[in-house]
Amino acid sequence: MRLLFLSLFFIATTAFTNAQSNGSIVGKIIDKEANDEPLAFANILIKGTTKGTTSDFDGLYEIDNVEPGTYTLSFSYLGYESIEIPNVIVESGKSTTINVSMTASEGMSLDEVVVTTTTKKDTESALLLDQKKAVEIKTAIGAQELARKGVSDVATAVTKTTGISKQEGSGSVFVRGLGDRYNMTTLNGLPLPSNNTAKKNIDLDIFSTDIVEFIGIDKTYTARNYGDYAGANIDISSRNYKGDGFLQLGAGIGGNTEALGQKDFYLNDGPNFTGFYTKSQPKFPLNNYNFRTSWDRTTAPTPTNSSISLKGGDSFQIGEESRLNFFAVASFDNDYTYREGISRANVTTSNIIRKDYDFISYNYNTNTTLMGNIGFAKNNNKISLNSLYVNTSSQSQEEYTGVVDAFDNAPNGGAFAQRAEFERTSLFVNQLLGDHKFGEKIDLNWGISYNTILNTIPNRRQNIVTPENWDEPNGPKSFVQTLSAGDNNRFYGELNENEAAANISGTYKFKENTEEAKFDGKLTLGYSGRIKDVAFEATQFNFRINRRDQNNNLIDQPIVEDVHNLDAYFNQENLNNGLFSIVTFRGGLGVPGVLDPQTYDGTQDIHAGFTNLEYSFSPKFTIFAGIRGEKINQTITWSTAIDPVGDTSKFDTFQVLPSLSLKYELNEKQNLKFAASKTYTLPQFKERALFLFEEVTQSTIGNPALYASTDYNVDFKWELFPKSTELISVGAFGKYIQNPINDVTINSASNDISYVNSGDWAHVLGAELEVRKDLFKKEVETEDSFLTNSLSVGLNASYMYTNQELNGAKVAEETAAFDVLPLSANFTNEEGRLTGASDLLLNGDISFFKQFSSDRDLQATLAYNYFSDRVYAIGINGKGDLIDQPVSSLDFILKMNLNKRIGLGLSAKNITNPMIERIQDVQDVVVQSYRKGSQFKLSLSYNF
Repeated sequence: MRLLFLSLFFIATTAFTNAQSNGSIVGKIIDKEANDEPLAFANILIKGTTKGTTSDFDGLYEIDNVEPGTYTLSFSYLGYESIEIPNVIVESGKSTTINVSMTASEGMSLDEVVVTTTTKKDTESALLLDQKKAVEIKTAIGAQELARKGVSDVATAVTKTTGISKQEGSGSVFVRGLGDRYNMTTLNGLPLPSNNTAKKNIDLDIFSTDIVEFIGIDKTYTARNYGDYAGANIDISSRNYKGDGFLQLGAGIGGNTEALGQKDFYLNDGPNFTGFYTKSQPKFPLNNYNFRTSWDRTTAPTPTNSSISLKGGDSFQIGEESRLNFFAVASFDNDYTYREGISRANVTTSNIIRKDYDFISYNYNTNTTLMGNIGFAKNNNKISLNSLYVNTSSQSQEEYTGVVDAFDNAPNGGAFAQRAEFERTSLFVNQLLGDHKFGEKIDLNWGISYNTILNTIPNRRQNIVTPENWDEPNGPKSFVQTLSAGDNNRFYGELNENEAAANISGTYKFKENTEEAKFDGKLTLGYSGRIKDVAFEATQFNFRINRRDQNNNLIDQPIVEDVHNLDAYFNQENLNNGLFSIVTFRGGLGVPGVLDPQTYDGTQDIHAGFTNLEYSFSPKFTIFAGIRGEKINQTITWSTAIDPVGDTSKFDTFQVLPSLSLKYELNEKQNLKFAASKTYTLPQFKERALFLFEEVTQSTIGNPALYASTDYNVDFKWELFPKSTELISVGAFGKYIQNPINDVTINSASNDISYVNSGDWAHVLGAELEVRKDLFKKEVETEDSFLTNSLSVGLNASYMYTNQELNGAKVAEETAAFDVLPLSANFTNEEGRLTGASDLLLNGDISFFKQFSSDRDLQATLAYNYFSDRVYAIGINGKGDLIDQPVSSLDFILKMNLNKRIGLGLSAKNITNPMIERIQDVQDVVVQSYRKGSQFKLSLSYNF
């Protein structure tokens, strides 16, 4: 032991002596294009040695224990040109300082270390640096992390962050238990229109991650944002390329295990492979059978998923002061899915299941994306033009067998229902953005946009066929027992939404801090405006089954020999013979205006002024306070089956919205942050229009008496950044909502769903944890670079407690006072959880990365997601809430760069393929159950 101690003492003394006789190289790297902000994560290497390092969050670096001598110092950064500084002299016991200023300008002297590109904003380390510096509480996920986790769309992307879950079967997300109406979606800070009449936000899954640089998720409100959110403002920052020229071709093939397991796969008649399909309603449809698409399903090709993409970009220096950048991407992908299970509705308090179906669903989706970005920079002025076109389609062929209604329609089963639907959305976004600096003290930012969206449902078909004798469920089927004209219909719907928006803000910096090379104060004044108009129209042709002819004689309805050959019944011959007639909601042939569609038209204007003040009282303590005033005007006019004459409803309010953020730096690696704000939640057009939307198992109706909620928000967060790629954070949050809006089942003959201010209050309390840790990271030097081997893990978790008042008397009183459509809802409970809110959300991943050479590497990621049970719908009349059961998923992603040109990828998603179940609480009845299937994909990319 004594010998060991002496040996260790000798080694330590020798090392200390050597360190004292050696020198070091230190310095700071700054980015001139970012107003001399520190440039983190740049690589610094002493050529000809194994010594090197990277710059930290503050742009600082140090290479210690360097033997005296003269060296060449190499600076590099991903996407930058490598820079060498020769004749760097290191002396014994001294530090040599080399400060480097990087800029995108060319032709400068070596003293300024010329670089031709700027910092990329899509890396995990860069976004962590931005989070560390920000006064606000913010989160972001970049393209690098999305690729590592095999994420292909924005909806899935945001669920990889803390406190966010996705609604099954849609692109809607829940943020801290708050659903679509409590969130906001923007692109480059400018608002986006909705692609769905039922939603405030556009479905995030229509956005391919090919267009994304990073996604910012502001779960705390600041005055520069629109105030219509309490969950999060999700801002998609589109690609803005600044590197060397590239062109990449990618392709992929894959499949879903449930879909591939079917002997035959069926889809609608009409729509094509690409999803670019439209169908207008026929002329003279009431007295002539002019429908050209079949009622019956058609056999589809082998359900193989595929994708193809082409993207490229380049950056050009123009003179000594200007630069032109461009980026473009074109992609197409499709996927087939199949679901089989049970679908039930209207379960009574005595456990009688009124609607009880077994179902199968064949689905086919497409996404075509085109995006172009052009950016021009000269000195301190930047302008960029973004254009984005997205065409998505969703096709479903659904078939149900069983009980239509246990009380009065095929009560013993044997019924057959089918629904063939094709939905297409075309989104066109145009944006012009500007960023200008006038000296060191004044910044000006502005943006304008014009967006259009067209959502069509061309010729949706629905049929219900029941046993001719309800006591013989397996006997012959016919339409003789059809109870409603709407049971068999063709539906045509079209939503047009146009929106112009503008943002402008000016920032004045004051109280210069020369020691830290920054200004302690920033005052911002700005304006935001958005003008939106919405037009929706729908025509439904109901095929009314006739029991008696014009002479009041009983009609002998034929047997339906094959439920998959309904064209044999619905045709011109049987129309002429009077077996059925075609009507609209306004009536039949001869009624004036019978073909006039149901409509609602709306306008929404929001104009806002805001001011923010950011001030550092000390190097450690900074305040960011703001106030915003928003003038909101919403008008909606309708003419519908419920109210054919039509009416108008107006909503006009002015909101004053304060916000406060505080940041205290415990040390250079730790922050404490606090935020508080007031926001609001607007009702949507469909929610306020007196319009009845009918589905197979449920119908929804608007409520003109609906009004805005008021939201109060508070957050507290501790952050630790051990390394440039590591994070540990713990946060707590609370929300108080006045007059929350909910979808509820109202008292009606058909148990319709409507939208109501369901109580006086709701609140959310929660805690969040996020950890990113490098288990090991090793760098091996080669002649031209460092090669990295690493193993990292990530975990984020949130726990929430939500509760709200459920007050049926409030609903009845407020809707009766509006004197349009009195509603009532007898809630089972006086209080309950918020819909869509899981108590526990978990995300975890482990990633291995190995570089074999500078252009050959391998990356493997295993990702896990879990959400606990959540309320889907609130129970009424003694019935329990509808509860989505807990679900976990496991994904594996493997990516390989074989050389600088060829890349391979393999992904396996939803590997465990759990059962997706929804139950009705209290009665404890499963009302929905199916499996999604596992997804496998093989991809190839080639860089030219």
